[in-house]
Amino acid sequence: MVAATNPAGLDALDRHLLSLLQANAREPAATLARKLKIPRTTVVARIARLERDGVVAGYGVRLGRQLEEAPVRAFCGLSVNARSAVAVIAALERMPEVEELSAVSGQFDYMLFIRCTTHERLDALLDQIGQIEGIHQTHTSVVLSRKIDRRTAVAAAP
Repeated sequence: MVAATNPAGLDALDRHLLSLLQANAREPAATLARKLKIPRTTVVARIARLERDGVVAGYGVRLGRQLEEAPVRAFCGLSVNARSAVAVIAALERMPEVEELSAVSGQFDYMLFIRCTTHERLDALLDQIGQIEGIHQTHTSVVLSRKIDRRTAVAAAP
């Protein structure tokens, strides 16, 4: 049964196109077409279908080497007034050092993963976060070293 093994209905060409877009979402359709050896109109149509079907939810920015390899990493638990959650999330979205925000169970409402270039920048950022209206408690743990890291993206083969 095809649906069970491929619930999104993606074929090999769709998956290859997605890997190219993940590597560079700004790649022109003509360049993608050359790499995939298909007409440009087919690339445009497939991208439109992937967007319409919700397979492609949006496009973003991959951080450059300077911030990606930033040496100071921290996890920060946040307790947030429920009525302020939307505004708090919006404020955190504007901070490029906030790499991930997850709603969690337990002592805190949200957990941030932060990546900064210096401890001084982390200190300033934590001050900024603490001043966001609706946050009533934070708890930060600085990462000393990573023991296992499976999150690093590996570029797909062309």
